[in-house]
Amino acid sequence: MALLETTGLSKSFGGLRAISNLDVSIEAGSIHGLIGPNGSGKSTFFNLVTGVYQPDGDSRIVFDGHDVTNVSSHEIAALGVARTFQLLRLFSEMTVLQNLMVGYHTHVSYGFFRTLFNNSAIQKIDAETTDEMMELLEFIGLVEFARMPASELSGGQRRLLALGRAMAMRPKFLMLDEPAAGLSPANVDNLLTIVMALKERFGLTVLIVEHILKVVMDTCDTVTVLDYGQKIGEGTPDEVKDDHAVIEAYLGQEMDDDEVRQALQG
Repeated sequence: MALLETTGLSKSFGGLRAISNLDVSIEAGSIHGLIGPNGSGKSTFFNLVTGVYQPDGDSRIVFDGHDVTNVSSHEIAALGVARTFQLLRLFSEMTVLQNLMVGYHTHVSYGFFRTLFNNSAIQKIDAETTDEMMELLEFIGLVEFARMPASELSGGQRRLLALGRAMAMRPKFLMLDEPAAGLSPANVDNLLTIVMALKERFGLTVLIVEHILKVVMDTCDTVTVLDYGQKIGEGTPDEVKDDHAVIEAYLGQEMDDDEVRQALQG
């Protein structure tokens, strides 16, 4: 059963067609990869699904049975969609724990008047929230840094914190935008291990955009390939890496990462 489905999804910016008539179906409980050369429409797809952009014309986006085609970002998030960003958007002056609390804020149930007249209940909720966030930090390996400013973390630790903040939203659907960018091979492996563990523990469906194709080939059940805003290939990682249209789309451009060539050429 599909958790996310797009039908005829299109988006233009002036005369530029960023996404063109794109049909994608992402099965519940799967890890789905989205790859393609720079400028192929991957980020636009993320922004359409999360409500940052509104699609064109007769486009349709359905998430968990809800038509979210023209729904706002915060409403989509409330349905259970969380994402990370290629460029990390952490609050550097806040502690690691406080950054997770920002992700959790959509689940805070008390309002202004309750804070005035029922302080003991608020303290209880805050304590329970802190315990839950500390447990999440332990799971992703950052609990010992909970009281440290986010600015003092290493690059790899910041990537984990971004992942943790998305998980603090208690999502059904986790969208990872180049989660391994800038990481060493050892840190990439650690990140993949944590993502897989989170998926199993919380029953997540995961969508990954990643230029390091080892991440996609080693983790994804299905891979969708975009080029110039259109789907040019889809299937298992083995099927995709043997697809001539996919190989041409990648190898027709200059690439810095030898791993990309090896993955696509088998």
